[in-house]
Amino acid sequence: MDTNRVFDTDVQYSKYKVLIEVIRRAYEGGLENAYMEIPALLSPGPKAETRCCIYKERAIIQDRVLMAMGGHKDNPNVIEVIDSACDECPIDGIYVTPACRGCMVHSCQGVCPKDAISIVNHRATVDKSKCVECGKCTQACPYSAIIMQHRPCMVSCKVKAISIGEDKKARIDNSKCISCGACVYKCPFGAITDKSLILDIIDILKKSRNNTRYKVYAVLAPSFFSQCRVTRITQVVTAIRSLGFYKVVEAAMGADITLYREAKEWEEKKLLTTSCCPSFVMFVEKFFPELAPHISSSVSPMVETARLIKKADPAAKIVFIGPCTSKKMEYRLEKTGGLIDSVMSFEELQAFCDAFDIDATKLEDTPLDDASYYGRIFSKSGGITQGIADVARDLGVDGIKPVSMNGIDECRANLLKLKLGKATENFFEGMACDGGCLNGPVCITHNPRFVHDVEKYANEATQKTIHHSVSQLESE
Repeated sequence: MDTNRVFDTDVQYSKYKVLIEVIRRAYEGGLENAYMEIPALLSPGPKAETRCCIYKERAIIQDRVLMAMGGHKDNPNVIEVIDSACDECPIDGIYVTPACRGCMVHSCQGVCPKDAISIVNHRATVDKSKCVECGKCTQACPYSAIIMQHRPCMVSCKVKAISIGEDKKARIDNSKCISCGACVYKCPFGAITDKSLILDIIDILKKSRNNTRYKVYAVLAPSFFSQCRVTRITQVVTAIRSLGFYKVVEAAMGADITLYREAKEWEEKKLLTTSCCPSFVMFVEKFFPELAPHISSSVSPMVETARLIKKADPAAKIVFIGPCTSKKMEYRLEKTGGLIDSVMSFEELQAFCDAFDIDATKLEDTPLDDASYYGRIFSKSGGITQGIADVARDLGVDGIKPVSMNGIDECRANLLKLKLGKATENFFEGMACDGGCLNGPVCITHNPRFVHDVEKYANEATQKTIHHSVSQLESE
């Protein structure tokens, strides 16, 4: 299998290659020399493959090694800029391309409200000190020779947490950042990345002594089914156990409980926003603080699942495996109660398996059937809305009017209506990623059709209602 083609982009593949080497060294030795040896191994030269020279290429790989080993400890954000890789993007703003014909109409100059455009040597020239980037000139040019040029990371960041410093490097404002990771997936050079916790996870597995000192559980996000392009999810479960995990549990089981809790909480409060997506919760807290009291007090499905595991096995160690960068922030929050010990991305799971030459396509099946149909559709945008309506009806809760908010732009628009008292809905499902968790930034691959895959996976659930999961909760 061509692993490079498993991923959407070569940026993901670059991260993956570094992760494999770090994982191998964590087990076999040599981690202390990782910063020097891995760059030379992955970029042997003499000719650079991706950058201007071999020295630049190796410097970037060295910084990727740092991110794979946890990143800068003094930065609390799980998203960081790799300065050495952030130098290929053009300056953002209005840009006159070579397509400018120096026409006589000068329509660009005529529509500019700030007199920022002048004609020099028969070509339009933009005075950046006057330009307000209104874009009128881009629309007026008959040759489409003037364009609005923004860096992809800035365009992807819907909360405007990314700016460009004087050194022309991207900078992240942690006071605005919601750790959604959109910039991680959208940066064409991989200059913004998520920190890996893989060394912490390896430490947890090693110290378990093959699950004899304590058992290590993997909580698998429901969106993972969409990632199984050439394997069955039951084979992936076997692969995860081959890495040293005692058992794999569906986070969808916790999603069932979350639906139950949120239906009951709505019945009491009559107005609620969901709490499943940590980036959405951070968005509300940072940009709509007056609406924060309406955030559901329920913990996320990840944490609910961990509660059930800890109930049965108090000494257990628990690692969440999912598509989200923000889960790497959430698990450390006080409200999670320390129930989750670490978080691994789908990308990192691929690297972990390949570091040990584990080919899931050749493995036997390990059954996985912990959750209901509703828990499994949590990963798609609208899944919670679909579930809450049916679950509320089943519980005899009347009056819920849900709305699904797909991506931060829709979240902002609907929350603004709520803030102004113009919303007709009373239950707000918020997903930071367009498409929901299926489109998480650290998925192995992304495709709009995956929503149909998850629907298929949900229909395969033995349990068609949430009652099985809730019965375990009520037995406490």
